[in-house]
Amino acid sequence: MSLRTKYILFVVFVHLAIAALAWQFRAANTMLFLTTELLLIVTAVLSVQLYQGFVRPLNLIAAGTEAIRARDFTMKFLPVGQDEMDQLIDTYNHMIDELRQERISQQEKSFLLERLIAASPAGILLLNFDGHIEAVNPAAERYLHLPGAQLLGQPPAALPGEWGRVLGALQPGQPQVVQLSGVQTYRASASHFLDRGFTRYFILLEELTQELIRQEKQAYEKLIRMMSHEINNSIGAVNSILQSFHHYAPQLRDDDRADFTEALEVSVNRSTHLANFIANFANLVRLPEPSPRPTDVHELLRSTCRLLQVQSEKRGIRWHWELAPGPLFVSLDAQQLEQALLNICKNALEAIDHDGNVWVRTTARPPVVVIENDGPGIPADVQSRLFTPFFSTKRDGQGIGLTMIRDILLQHGFAFSLVSRPEPARTAFTIELQPAGRR
Repeated sequence: MSLRTKYILFVVFVHLAIAALAWQFRAANTMLFLTTELLLIVTAVLSVQLYQGFVRPLNLIAAGTEAIRARDFTMKFLPVGQDEMDQLIDTYNHMIDELRQERISQQEKSFLLERLIAASPAGILLLNFDGHIEAVNPAAERYLHLPGAQLLGQPPAALPGEWGRVLGALQPGQPQVVQLSGVQTYRASASHFLDRGFTRYFILLEELTQELIRQEKQAYEKLIRMMSHEINNSIGAVNSILQSFHHYAPQLRDDDRADFTEALEVSVNRSTHLANFIANFANLVRLPEPSPRPTDVHELLRSTCRLLQVQSEKRGIRWHWELAPGPLFVSLDAQQLEQALLNICKNALEAIDHDGNVWVRTTARPPVVVIENDGPGIPADVQSRLFTPFFSTKRDGQGIGLTMIRDILLQHGFAFSLVSRPEPARTAFTIELQPAGRR
């Protein structure tokens, strides 16, 4: 029973009692009867006034409570001329102003935080109370190479490949490094925050690829420049002296002259080979910035194939073409990308002994090139070291081919990967011919 109903019943019972009393005095005592009737009228008037003064605060309180429940912080009340009521109205209006300002401030901060997270170069995975992914930002989608819809609801350990292994075992305060295909390197760290009094976790992904490559190049660039300078100066002087010795050949006996001339030629050739060897390393650190122009990638691929056609035919290697219709124009440095494609295709051929296959595939939207071979594949222990400078699995390899490919593609902003898969047994080099900022 509401307080209003109780009040009405109380007033009715009181006035019924007074009316019954007045009825008793009607015949016995006229004066008491008139007094009782007057008392009945006065109490009725006072009851109505009290009811109005009592109901109005209740109505205001009910309206204010409903507004707060509906999160409507714009409703305010005007003073009614009653001191107690005006105090209550003033307190309510002040509280509503504070709530409105706090709500606006929280909305602005929340909007700013959402924009910062969306624009952050670091990937963020927000986990729910069960440890499953509840929200991701665009950077995380880009690093994981998966759309947000496919990530939501999954535990981090369920992510494919190296990501699942590392993120599944990630502990707060213990950052881990994730290296993919020997190129992309990331740092993953976990932290927590309070949500409604309970602990929730999030994972931060930071890309270290460019910074590590920059430090790496600084480390070997100075060494290569110094070696190149010293060796070229020495080789130049040695070759000059060796060439001068040819003038003494006519002075030797006939049976000694041939051996002497052959020894000089071998020495010059070995010195020249050493100079070329050092020049290859010097070219790695002198790689210029790309000068992009619209270029038909299909034509670059065909010209690369023509350069390797004779070698392919001798070894019985067949090329299979699955190109997107028409030309595929992309803004890039044609000379640099042609060098990168040539090295990729040569590596694909070298991975095949005899009678193998090379597939060349392209797509237009998005622009992607895939060069695939059916060689024996890349061992797991080699996969993470593929693009490490000066690392090579070949007996006489210099370890700069994949490094140069890496540097050319990174300078263009093209994402790439080199992976082997068991079914079917193939190794694919994939290049996304679109800078990351335009995807």
